[in-house]
Amino acid sequence: MADPILLARHGEIECLLLPALANRHGLITGATGTGKTISLQKLAEALSQIGVPVFMADVKGDLTGISQPGRPSAKLLAVLQERGIEPPPAAACPTTLWDVFGEQGHPVRATVSDMGPLLLSRMLGLNETQAGVLQMVFKIADDHGLALLDLKDLRAMLQHVGENASEFTTQYGNVSAASVGAIQRGLLQIEAQGGDRFFGEPMLNIADFMQTVDGQGVINILAADKLMAAPRLYATFLLWMLSELFETLPEVGDLDQPKLVFFFDEAHLLFKDAPPALVERIELVVRLVRSKGVGVYFVTQNPLDIPDAVLGQLGNRVQHALRAFTPRDQKAVKAAAETMRPKPGLDIAMAITELGVGEALVSLLDDKGRPCITERVFVLPPGSQIGPITAAQRKTLMEQSLVAGVYEQQVDRESAYEKLTGRAAASAQSAERDAAVTAPRDASSGLPTGKRTMADEAGEVFQPGDARQAPPASTGGGAAGGKDGGEGGMLDGLKDVLFGSTGPRGGRREGLAEAAAKSALRSIGSSVGRELVRGVLGSLLGGKSGRSRR
Repeated sequence: MADPILLARHGEIECLLLPALANRHGLITGATGTGKTISLQKLAEALSQIGVPVFMADVKGDLTGISQPGRPSAKLLAVLQERGIEPPPAAACPTTLWDVFGEQGHPVRATVSDMGPLLLSRMLGLNETQAGVLQMVFKIADDHGLALLDLKDLRAMLQHVGENASEFTTQYGNVSAASVGAIQRGLLQIEAQGGDRFFGEPMLNIADFMQTVDGQGVINILAADKLMAAPRLYATFLLWMLSELFETLPEVGDLDQPKLVFFFDEAHLLFKDAPPALVERIELVVRLVRSKGVGVYFVTQNPLDIPDAVLGQLGNRVQHALRAFTPRDQKAVKAAAETMRPKPGLDIAMAITELGVGEALVSLLDDKGRPCITERVFVLPPGSQIGPITAAQRKTLMEQSLVAGVYEQQVDRESAYEKLTGRAAASAQSAERDAAVTAPRDASSGLPTGKRTMADEAGEVFQPGDARQAPPASTGGGAAGGKDGGEGGMLDGLKDVLFGSTGPRGGRREGLAEAAAKSALRSIGSSVGRELVRGVLGSLLGGKSGRSRR
């Protein structure tokens, strides 16, 4: 069993955190600049040193110093001397850096299906009706074997359900086009904030958070300075990880020390405007995840940021100074004082407003799980570096990380988007084939109306009866002309028979050659047909000219 963790002291008074009770959760509160971050870093460092892995979000970008040995400044040394505290030995913790955007750490991702409709509705800020439609979309996707991995899968699924709403209404319920549009707009907002990088594969393996190096627990730090620009994404992401721990880890009961301690910084973002269903979910996770060996510590400015149902589950308390400038602040001070075990002779409410930087009111659980009396003490400084690391140090940490190269390359396997896109393309091709089969067809050629054959084009070369293409009539004079004229009359009659003639009322009578030519052109429809027709017509015209010469 690990030794107790000395967290704070004042003279002979020592506040010890028992590792076996570290999974009973905790709360670190206080106004900005009162020392919450130092308390968090000290507690995380102490847990790592006894072999407990830790996860925490780095909201301000100054927690990465826990990976480097510390060198107390002259100012810090002077404060410690004044308080009668020995400077801590230099220490460094094995650290893995994570970043949703993949810039300051290893990428961390989740699939849309794994996130689920409840958390996704919270991320998108949907109302109850819209959340119901989103849940319906997830159900339809599951029933039809359409995997939702990234945002484009979800957008494609929403479009599919919206376009085919009448098909799903009977089995799943009404699908409102307005709700589908609202969800699509929410996805666009999340994508604009960079949330599309969070959804996809490979998905985070929660076991990668629970590693040790040389007997020390690995400190997992999520770069959250940019993520805080999208507070709903930040809060939902952390809650998803907590839910993953709850659903993935087996029941282990009470251990000598936790398997993982999870620090939830800026915890007020998790509960702000949260629907009752989500608050109930958080309360359930916090209450039951203890038996899976996970401790959860909320870090926020005001105890009123935490719902009473959750606040009652937090046994280990570190209360830094609060400023009672407004009625709400005074109410917060009173609430904080009432949630801590009183100590005779100590006015907790008054002390909360008088605490200095690095000073806190601490109440931890004793060996029987009962809150100790509240003590006014000084939080011990960490032995690691206070403040951020350099870009070169960050690069070295990432290159030497246990998960280097595991999550960097995103995978895009076949999922809902690809399947629905393929179906749409197949449907378009099928519709085109059906249209071609049912189109009106020409009786003579058998082709769809409007289609032109080679024979049609060949027919345009010479059309009998066309004044532009007809051979010129023979002309002559005198006796010879009379003879030729006689033969010309016979030939003219033959020409009428062959090539047709115009009746007295303008009617058109088709000739034998013209009919034969058209029939040949329709039946043959090729270059061979054109040559044959030209040969036949040429021989006829040539014969006529020969007889004229004779």
